[in-house]
Amino acid sequence: MRAFLATAESGSLSAAARRLGLTQPTLSRQIAALESDLGLTLFERIGRSLSITTAGLDLLEHVRDMGAAADRVALAASGKAQEIEGLVTISASDAMSAFFLPDILREIHETTPGIRFELVSSNQLSDLMRREADIAIRHARPEQPDLIGRLVNEASARFFASARYLERHGTPDLKSEIGHHSFVGFEPLERLIATLAAIGLKLTAEQFVASTNNGVAMRELVLKGLGIGIMPDQFANQKPELSQVLNDLPALPVPVWLVTHRELHTSRRIRIVFDRLAEGLANWR
Repeated sequence: MRAFLATAESGSLSAAARRLGLTQPTLSRQIAALESDLGLTLFERIGRSLSITTAGLDLLEHVRDMGAAADRVALAASGKAQEIEGLVTISASDAMSAFFLPDILREIHETTPGIRFELVSSNQLSDLMRREADIAIRHARPEQPDLIGRLVNEASARFFASARYLERHGTPDLKSEIGHHSFVGFEPLERLIATLAAIGLKLTAEQFVASTNNGVAMRELVLKGLGIGIMPDQFANQKPELSQVLNDLPALPVPVWLVTHRELHTSRRIRIVFDRLAEGLANWR
């Protein structure tokens, strides 16, 4: 059933096999065995792709309910485990993962070497309910009732430009024409433009010479002089080549939330990491 669910959700045997940690032939045999046991054809094989059948769709919702129940059992069991040694999976943005978390994880490892880490570098909100991560660092308050969130910091994002950019284009000034200046943005660009307009900076999409959904790439684009970028002070201040500009504009708030599932919060290992992350992130300066 797990093989069927992963294949249906992934859309291919290879992706499902990676998700479950199986070889593709093993997964294929499991699907074939399930079809034989049920007397149903669950997937139509068209070349290298799969298409779920009507019978498979009818079965899918029931299997999802079974999978959700199994996930809840796994969460409860993990939460009751009191062993310190083991793996903790942490989800955070690419920029947080690259620029800040390594120091905190090194400090945790030095005092509790039995804890191992899997750092999922992603700007997507991990599904803590399905154990894609044990702990997530987010910039928004969690809304799911089964999640525990702690606001550990309220950082700020401001405008920065590289020395190379300022030498070529001059320092931007809100009191003069800013239309000739270029910017580097993050996705979705339409939302960023609306947010900046709300604080008094009206820009057009054409002024953004580059945009990205990757925080590490954004800082590099600004460093290379493509344009002015907005980023948390903590990330920009690590690079002396970057200077803060447009100081008359208010900073944008960057709340930092530490989130875990309520069941996992009773796990001694995860509680240790959660508390140490909270301490480190509170000192994010």
